[in-house]
Amino acid sequence: MIPPEPPQPQLQPPPPPAPPNHVVTTIENLPAEGSGCVSLSTSSRAGMRQRIRKVLNREMLISVALGQVLSLLVCGIGLTSKYLAEDFHANTPVFQSFLNYILLFLVYTTTLAVRQGEENLLAILRRRWWKYMILGFIDLEANYLVVKAYQYTTLTSVQLLDCFVIPVVILLSWFFLLIRYKAVHFIGIVVCILGMGCMVGADVLVGRHQGAGENKLVGDLLVLGGATLYGISNVWEESIIRTLSRVEFLGMIGLFGAFFSGIQLAIMEHKELLKVPWDWQIGLLYVGFSACMFGLYSFMPVVIKKTSATSVNLSLLTADLYSLFCGLFLFHYKFSGLYLLSFFTILIGLVLYSSTSTYIAQDPRVYKQFRNPSGPVSDLPSTAQVEPSVTYTSLGQETEEEPHVRVA
Repeated sequence: MIPPEPPQPQLQPPPPPAPPNHVVTTIENLPAEGSGCVSLSTSSRAGMRQRIRKVLNREMLISVALGQVLSLLVCGIGLTSKYLAEDFHANTPVFQSFLNYILLFLVYTTTLAVRQGEENLLAILRRRWWKYMILGFIDLEANYLVVKAYQYTTLTSVQLLDCFVIPVVILLSWFFLLIRYKAVHFIGIVVCILGMGCMVGADVLVGRHQGAGENKLVGDLLVLGGATLYGISNVWEESIIRTLSRVEFLGMIGLFGAFFSGIQLAIMEHKELLKVPWDWQIGLLYVGFSACMFGLYSFMPVVIKKTSATSVNLSLLTADLYSLFCGLFLFHYKFSGLYLLSFFTILIGLVLYSSTSTYIAQDPRVYKQFRNPSGPVSDLPSTAQVEPSVTYTSLGQETEEEPHVRVA
């Protein structure tokens, strides 16, 4: 018997050739609709957040906050002066300055007197007495002229013309301290001044009391003169505290300020002082004024050294707004939304100004080379192998795009 043949295996047809790789497409490989736009917008948001963090850094926020502390002290000075002048008819601006200079003398001048060596009071007087004598006189008259201007011109004129201190400080810092600014600094300054103009416009719209304004030309000239002297005093102060010391500046201002204000008080204001109806309320107001003034003078060099004289004067623009906010409750001023707009506009300008650093060109020729690094340097002295140093001075923390520049 013949065994059956085993079944033949069925041959499977060969699989069809796979399509080329560039044609193979599966659902998993298909890009989600709009995923490119999503990733792009996410990266844009991340970049925006990073830029905001670089601008709103800790150092910049501290600088703005310190300036507002000074502004609050100026607000306290204005409120106590208003109560003294309007409620008690005590028009004694020189006497009020004299009290402040006496406090500075008792605290800082006596500190210099007990020091030894080159930082002793007598050693400083032997070397720089005439400089501090001029500075003390300038500081006293700056305060006196602005306060005196209120008797002749309107509040609006004083507020607007007092901003003249800002260009004075910028020009003096440029030529004497060799501080160089960038476009963002000028944008911040313009925004701050716009905010100040908004506040003045609000004063006019709500009908805030503007003062007599009997001789506006004289009053306006007094404000401009006081603002100019303020600018000179602030830039000179910045130069002293950066090269010498804060205690030396305050001690010498206390010495010569008390000397000149005492003479001016005896000549011009002794009759007004005798008319003051003394009681405990007036005494308390004088104490409050002197405390705010002493705090302002003591703290301002700290803020100027950390920022600059320009930044401090921009910060002080909000002092009038703090006085207005207090006046809503104390003097029943009318409120306007423009006051809030003005306040936040000034703060935005301060943030813009403080968002990047100025720098100090120790030689003006270095500034040209800094702006044009590929340019020739043949105008430098033959003894110099490379340029003198250019150093940033920070109004905020430098970012990665703005490193310190120091050419050895």
